[in-house]
Amino acid sequence: MKNKRNIHILYAVAFLQGMVFYAAVASLYRQARGMTLGQITLLEGISFIIQLAMELPWGVIADRIGYKKTMAAGCALFALSKFVFWRAGGFWDFFWERLLISAAIAALSGVDESILYLSCGDGDSQKVFGRWGAWSTAGLLVSSGAFALWMADDYALAALATFIAYALAAALTLFLTEVRPPEKARREPARSFLRLLGGTLRQGRFLLLVLCWALYGVVLSTVCTWLSQNQYLRCGMGNRAMGWVYIAVSVVSMAGAFSQRFTDRMGRTRSALGAPAVTGLACITLTLTCSAALSVGCILLMEAGYELVAPMMSQVWNRQVTGADRATQLSVYAVLDEAVAAFGSLVIGQAADASLDGAFLLCGAVCLFSALALLPCRRFLQ
Repeated sequence: MKNKRNIHILYAVAFLQGMVFYAAVASLYRQARGMTLGQITLLEGISFIIQLAMELPWGVIADRIGYKKTMAAGCALFALSKFVFWRAGGFWDFFWERLLISAAIAALSGVDESILYLSCGDGDSQKVFGRWGAWSTAGLLVSSGAFALWMADDYALAALATFIAYALAAALTLFLTEVRPPEKARREPARSFLRLLGGTLRQGRFLLLVLCWALYGVVLSTVCTWLSQNQYLRCGMGNRAMGWVYIAVSVVSMAGAFSQRFTDRMGRTRSALGAPAVTGLACITLTLTCSAALSVGCILLMEAGYELVAPMMSQVWNRQVTGADRATQLSVYAVLDEAVAAFGSLVIGQAADASLDGAFLLCGAVCLFSALALLPCRRFLQ
């Protein structure tokens, strides 16, 4: 039976947490506070490692105390991280910010998706996941417009506005209705996690699917969040222009709302293979141009491809869960994803410190490899 209240609350939380007012200059913000690209991606790698360490306890806690309380705790930590970001002024301040974000992401990992999935059922899940992502993008669209119009020259104001939005999101989670699995497992937490991890590792082709999607994800995130801003600088763009570009990226990212229609028309397998392939070609194109228009076009294409396919992949992960410990099983997938992301972020960051073009070439090669490696995993995408 659908729980529309939960769905609507999570849409609102996604909208508020999408309101990252400084997103258009997230990398430049940190560089203005004394960070280098290498240090930024180093902290990203450390953040993923911390998330790995926290996935097991948070996944188990979620299945034991309930998803509502875990969601509230994770969103509160997220809001606190934005407060620290607003006040940050050096490497160690940003380290503590990443520590809090890692704890928040680990807490929410699998929990938000579980609440949505159990509130709407499998039949509507891809549509709901797509709309959920679209609401997040809508929040980013609003915040990007505000940045371009009023905050382009005031980084601190953008960070403060982000903290306020995240605090409101944390407050909204208190109104969720608890949604529990049909049964509660009675096994020892660590043993349960290791059993589920072992089962995933023995599913060779599904494991390959998880790892390939993780490789694609870390490239997409690193290029669109960090490296793109340096590419824009190389093309002669200023902060205000980047703000308007981020609005365009936000509009394109709302394509997730049309995910089911797109994958039904294009085919689920073709969609899953095409997204990383297109991103790989776009990354290679970025090494060959200093054109602002072409660079922006490449980033828009990457974002659209990912957003159109990501809801379908969320459905794939949830369909693989057969036991009561849904959040714990999804945490297993997150652990594998974060292990790849931690290593990938560090490698790409070091490559970017040496050469921006070299980093783009590496990202392109990784995405093209991921697209080819997904071919044996086609049966999971049906």
